[in-house]
Amino acid sequence: MTLFWQILFWISLGGLSIAYVFYPALVIVLSRFKSQRATTEILPENWPEVDIVFAAFNEEAVLQDKIETLLALNYPPEKLNFRIGSDNSTDATNTILKQWAKKDDRFKIKLFKSRQGKSNIINQLVPESTADFLFLTDANILFHPDSLRKLVLKLVSNRKTGAVGAEIFYTSPSKQGISKQENTYLQIENKVKLGESNLWKAAMGLEGGAYLIRRELFPEIPPLFFMEDFFVSMHLFKHRYQVLWEPQAQVFEDVSVSPQEEYRRKVRISIGNFQNLAYYKGLILKRFWPIGLSFIGHKVLRWFSPFFLLLLLISAPQLALDHWFYSLTAGFYMLFIGLGLFGILFSQKNKAGVLKYPGHFIYMNLALLDGFLTYIKGIKTNAWQPTARKQV
Repeated sequence: MTLFWQILFWISLGGLSIAYVFYPALVIVLSRFKSQRATTEILPENWPEVDIVFAAFNEEAVLQDKIETLLALNYPPEKLNFRIGSDNSTDATNTILKQWAKKDDRFKIKLFKSRQGKSNIINQLVPESTADFLFLTDANILFHPDSLRKLVLKLVSNRKTGAVGAEIFYTSPSKQGISKQENTYLQIENKVKLGESNLWKAAMGLEGGAYLIRRELFPEIPPLFFMEDFFVSMHLFKHRYQVLWEPQAQVFEDVSVSPQEEYRRKVRISIGNFQNLAYYKGLILKRFWPIGLSFIGHKVLRWFSPFFLLLLLISAPQLALDHWFYSLTAGFYMLFIGLGLFGILFSQKNKAGVLKYPGHFIYMNLALLDGFLTYIKGIKTNAWQPTARKQV
């Protein structure tokens, strides 16, 4: 029986260590030794046509700001169109879109009369495009004026490149709630994806808020799918296209403060994670280097971290009397959980300090577990309620 508990212990500890320490650190460090070729400028008359595509549901709080950043892009205006689908919005979203469609014929809007879900809206918008490239985004993502230009330059530089992701920054993280923790997590993710792009030309997962893709490579998203951005990334890997990361293409998002709002968002992400794993699990062996290895190290092990944490919670105390290392690990783990629960309890009141970070880790893994349980029960709709915008 001791051997059984030891196997569970080391699988759990190993999975967590690789996912959160060794893989990110290795990628970030190794990428610093990889020299990068500078992107060459192209003449203005050669700029390709781009359609900016996004779905919106009750986005009146951010939609006007979004449109203003679209119009401020440093890109030939005659080469741009905006394809926007409103998912049966009940606030002023439709009114705002109709006003802009009257002012500017580049706004191609579709107002759906029943909830469709983001992926289904995108599936209906994309076939109407005749542009060279598609710029997929979200209603709450604001662009730096040069962001599209930087993405285009990177994408046209190599025909093997299927898509390029922009780097998302959170605007003014608050000391309240979970915004600091989310910002820390995002900064690490940006560095890891940049490292994967530099090392293998394979950033493991585009950010749905801002990525540019060749239109002919955009796949139809399966029904009831969440995390369509990761589905697109894996589709490109499957067909042996590069997925790159461009840190000079900067976009901005208002970071969430509310743990409850962020929890619901992470549950949706978790559902999409397991949908993608079921769909693309075969790539792990078929394209093990580097795609399969990166898929496991960066994503799959992290998605299974709730199970590793549960197994560690069971196995470490069982082994505590056998060796001082197991006893020490069990003690630290129990302390970590206790401090994390304290961090969750007081995170919104700004009294938890550094304990917000273990609290955020626990909260994130609870959402992952919740999403997995929802996934195995079966998904009946992927209509979404966006995270509350401009939280105070």
